Amino acid sequence: MSKAYAFVADGTEEVELLAVVDLLRRAGVDTVITSVDGIAVTSSHGVKITADGLMSDFDFADADLLFIPGGMPGSVRMGGCEALVSAVDRQLKAHKHVAAICAAPAEVLGANGFMNGRRGICFPNFESKMKGADVVSGARVVTDGNITTARGLGCAIDLGLELIKILCGGDVAEDIKNKIQY
Repeated sequence: MSKAYAFVADGTEEVELLAVVDLLRRAGVDTVITSVDGIAVTSSHGVKITADGLMSDFDFADADLLFIPGGMPGSVRMGGCEALVSAVDRQLKAHKHVAAICAAPAEVLGANGFMNGRRGICFPNFESKMKGADVVSGARVVTDGNITTARGLGCAIDLGLELIKILCGGDVAEDIKNKIQY
């Protein structure tokens, strides 16, 4: 069974987080919601979310996927979280997968140099923070090697299905797509 960690902070976009977590769990991916702030956080739209654990509870060595949702100011908080940035660095150096959506590809991956020489996408008007990236305008989801990025909330289901395809295979992704009537 694959293992994923989905990160949350005060100001995270709740639908981006929960849509992807829901789809991964439907596919049988063991998905842990991990907070960079505290167990209870408040999303960008005032929704209270209870994380499964804190950053300090995990070393992420067993992660097949690290997923970073967007939202403001959650993306900025995560991009400035040294423990999260270090976890992303270790994940990429181990040739394992990292995904981000909306502002997070720019504020977390781009701002910390992880998009240099990579193709990717982020929420419009954040492209300037995609340092060294080849921004694919008009795309909804872009996978370049072991990094997958998505444009924004409206692309959360597309991102979840892409991650299922990567972790579990195309047949499982297609099955989930049909089950959710997408």
